[in-house]
Amino acid sequence: MKRPPHKEKPAAPPCPCGSGQPYAHCCQPLHDGEIQAASALILMRSRYAAFVQHRSDYLLATWHPSTRPAPFDLRDDPSQWLGLKICAHTQQNKTHASVEFIARYRLDGRGQRLHEHSQFVREEGRWFYVSGEFLN
Repeated sequence: MKRPPHKEKPAAPPCPCGSGQPYAHCCQPLHDGEIQAASALILMRSRYAAFVQHRSDYLLATWHPSTRPAPFDLRDDPSQWLGLKICAHTQQNKTHASVEFIARYRLDGRGQRLHEHSQFVREEGRWFYVSGEFLN
């Protein structure tokens, strides 16, 4: 008796944050509110992935209330996010950290770079994005 050819499962989509892990086991549980980011670095990566996944809800929920903008919707965002590079992560103390990153994207067919130094604060066990300074 001849066996049917072995069909491989399709590979799970990788997480846009660049961790190399499947999205379902990396940033998706954060986006879905199942777990909290354990560090400012993990929050930064998950926020980048939220831009890629058009998760405005997550971005707003992880934005510190003191600097949070009015609600917005990323579903119509024309940006095509291409990759994230973490340049530096500094933990100042238990409740303050910063992350320098470069996010590459394409807008209207042109490659762009967003280079930012972001500030994060931890309150009641949760990390929040506070603000960012654009770098050249």
